[in-house]
Amino acid sequence: MGRGEAKDKAAIQAELLRQNGNTYFNKSRYAAAIDAYTEAITLCPNVAVYWTNRALCHRKRNDWTRVEEDCRKAIQLDHNSVKAHYVLGLALLKEQDYTEGVKELERALDLGRVANPKGYMVEEIWQELAKAKYFEWELASTKHSWELQCLKEACEKALKEKHFLDNYETEGFLDETNASHLKQLENVGHVFQKAAEEYTPTEVPDYLCCKITLDIFRDPVITPSGVSYERGVLLEHLEKVGNFDPITREPLNPSQLVPNLAIKEAVQAYLEKHGWAYKMDSS
Repeated sequence: MGRGEAKDKAAIQAELLRQNGNTYFNKSRYAAAIDAYTEAITLCPNVAVYWTNRALCHRKRNDWTRVEEDCRKAIQLDHNSVKAHYVLGLALLKEQDYTEGVKELERALDLGRVANPKGYMVEEIWQELAKAKYFEWELASTKHSWELQCLKEACEKALKEKHFLDNYETEGFLDETNASHLKQLENVGHVFQKAAEEYTPTEVPDYLCCKITLDIFRDPVITPSGVSYERGVLLEHLEKVGNFDPITREPLNPSQLVPNLAIKEAVQAYLEKHGWAYKMDSS
């Protein structure tokens, strides 16, 4: 048997093992699935999907170190593997490497939007990314609130001590001193209230929200009519309802959609400053 024939035979056998692994996985027999994928990898180590499939088994068993190892190998073989970047992001988040985990999820989301903008994985990746981003904001918000409270208490304490000393020196002007003290405390309260507003959830501006879902944009596109929509939602409308703009009713085809980069950048800037908005969208 020639080298080419041996290679072909190994590839066929590896593919059968992958199918066996998939069957075991669907029956929640993860150890057996891992064995099947491992055999496939031994026969054909340069096929990325075998590594990502095995990573998914490790994920089911909460073996995040092995998940990370297999995903990194898959990415070496296929830089554009949506699944590998996605599951690697989940593993890094579990290992509390939030910065790198979020980066991998963002990479997976970008790749997924190109490959299949209305696919289930894009939605799933967004939900995980939103949870991670909200968690990051929550940590920062808690730290910020605690620091503000400590600083506010220190300022109020200093003002009270100053007021006490002033009362000693200005016995004949107690009313004026008290009024001044109360005004200073009130001003301090206003300053810290303003500082806390950045971390207080409000409403997302309408122009940053899709006209159909009413959620904040993720991947906005603009139609020839000048209306912006969430890409996946609009594509689904065009496919299932008809080739027309949902609001203007003008004829519309998918090829006419243009990414609304200005709104996308505005959304990113808004979310960076108001991380609580991730929670509102993913709830």
